[in-house]
Formats: sequence, structure tokens, C-alpha cells
Amino acid sequence: MAKQKDDTPKRVNILNRRASHEYAFIVKYDAGIMLQGTEIKSIREGSVQIQDGFCSFHTDGSLWVHNLTIAKYTEGTYNNHEPTRARKLLLNKRELKQLANKNQEQGLTIIPLRMYVNDRGFAKLEIALAKGKKLFDKREDIKAKDQRREMDRAREY
Repeated sequence: MAKQKDDTPKRVNILNRRASHEYAFIVKYDAGIMLQGTEIKSIREGSVQIQDGFCSFHTDGSLWVHNLTIAKYTEGTYNNHEPTRARKLLLNKRELKQLANKNQEQGLTIIPLRMYVNDRGFAKLEIALAKGKKLFDKREDIKAKDQRREMDRAREY
């Protein structure tokens, strides 16, 4: 009797938790990402690190993500992928133009927030146009978070 493969799809949802602490988000976009063969298999295993990632525009107007680490596929052979290579992001022209115009402003950057696999099996990267927070902004966020936590605790009793 042959073994049957478990057909229940595993949800892939890799978050950049540090991003919300370091940056204030202005606009969010969902972008497709151009991958090589073994990269999608590593993503489905959850072997991705996006904390150090950032996006930049090339001279031809395309958007690329850098420092996004997709670990080598464990079952891969000699044609395994390079873990930290730059990968092209897929957005429509209107979104690219909006991002390019806003990215010219001082203090704004484009960072990856979340990588996931959609229902059709395609890897998507949620990116955001963001502005770096100052130290006092971070403190205010921590205070607000603590106050919400205290309010929730008070409601439980």
C-alpha cells in the first residue's frame, strides 16, 4: 500500500516584527517576487529571513529587494540558488511610479513587512513605504502598548 501525501496546504506567513518598531508605515503594497526553482521550496519550508531586507530602484525603473535571505533548499542539488541574491519585485507601472516619486523624499525607504504564499501558490512580499522613527516616537509606542495591555488585564477581572 502506497503512502499518500498530506494535501493540506501549510500556511506560510513570515513577518518582519522589527519593522513596526523601527518605522512608521505610509503606504503598503503587495508585490510578486521573481524566484528561481528551489527558492519557492525553501519559502514553503519557512526558511526565510526578511529583517535586514530593503528595496531599491535600478536604473531601468524596476524595484529590487536586497538582503532578503532565502536559505538553500535542503533537498537541492548542484543547481541550488544563492541565498542572499537580489530579487526583482513585480508591481504594475502605476504602483512603481508612485513608489519612485515618493521614494525621492528625504527620510523615506521601502522595506519588506511580510512574505506569504497566496491561494494560488505564488510567493508574495508585502512591502511598505516607511519613515524611520525617532527615539521619542518609539517610547510613545511602547507606552501606548503598555497602556493597552493594562486595560486588557483590567477587563479580564
